[in-house]
Amino acid sequence: MRVHVIVPDGFDDPGQPTGGNVYDRRVCAGLAAAGWEVRVATVAVGARDGLARVVAAVPDGDSVLIDGLIASPAAAQLRPQAGRLRMTVLLHMPVAADGLRDDAEAERSERSVLHAATGVVVTSDWTRRQILARYAVPAARVHVARPGADRITTQARPVRGRLLCVGVLSRHKGQDLLVEALAALADRDWYCLLAGSLDRDPDFVAVVRARIAQLGYQHRVQLSGILTGPPLSQAYTTADLLVAPSRAETYGMAVTEALAHGVPVIATTVGGLPEAFGAPADGTGPGPGQLVPPEDPVALAAALGDWLDDESYRHRLRAAVRQRQLTLPGWEQTTQQIAAALTA
Repeated sequence: MRVHVIVPDGFDDPGQPTGGNVYDRRVCAGLAAAGWEVRVATVAVGARDGLARVVAAVPDGDSVLIDGLIASPAAAQLRPQAGRLRMTVLLHMPVAADGLRDDAEAERSERSVLHAATGVVVTSDWTRRQILARYAVPAARVHVARPGADRITTQARPVRGRLLCVGVLSRHKGQDLLVEALAALADRDWYCLLAGSLDRDPDFVAVVRARIAQLGYQHRVQLSGILTGPPLSQAYTTADLLVAPSRAETYGMAVTEALAHGVPVIATTVGGLPEAFGAPADGTGPGPGQLVPPEDPVALAAALGDWLDDESYRHRLRAAVRQRQLTLPGWEQTTQQIAAALTA
């Protein structure tokens, strides 16, 4: 089987560890390992003439898997080719899913592309529901392939107040809400690492830095910038709790990555985060952390206070994480779901 995979420039750059890039890399490697002939082409986001040339060069009848970041705004370039190709769109995040923008033209293009495609792959059941409701794509053509996670064996150690938040520093990730919640916890023993790109939204980063300085938390809240490879793994390994205060999220790979490392999670209830958070394997007992309402630093502070103040509670959550680890999908399962979508 042969598939042409069209992904954004830099998808294989370790210095750009976005969830979409990591997912694309793992899927390409997984399909190749499963015996597929994988032909990867990269296109700069917004380079529609370049995309048109790449797609036109694909032989008639071949399968194409195209990242939604490239596909969604390119209806004019993709629709004329859809009739001769088996085109599957890998949609990490619909254009309106973050709830932070209203772009009718972008939505029209995305709708047109998804209706022209042979199939659509999304990364969560939540996203699938959004696509079906917003764009009325036939349900049989929308497939779910959740991101995988590599379970990490860690040794038991004393639980401390090391908090970790992973993701590009931007409004939709909600790091400002986390800092505001920590403002109410000055008397507790904690340290917080915000790991993620500082370049995507510099105005937001400036606001977060200013609030940290105003609180006098420069020694307690660290903005590390991008972490990848061993430094990122070390951050998960040494963390006691992952905090995901997002305003919008289609799944939440940082959540499953933390759980794979045995780290409990406090996350908001937006989008696909509850799906990534998961439930205990037997359906009873506490989840692997706590879910809180979005845009609510008071509720987030209360959840953090529960974690910091109650040792028995912390140990119960760690036990629940071990149960959740048993149900985390691996990347092999993700690859199988992608392959099934390509051949559907």
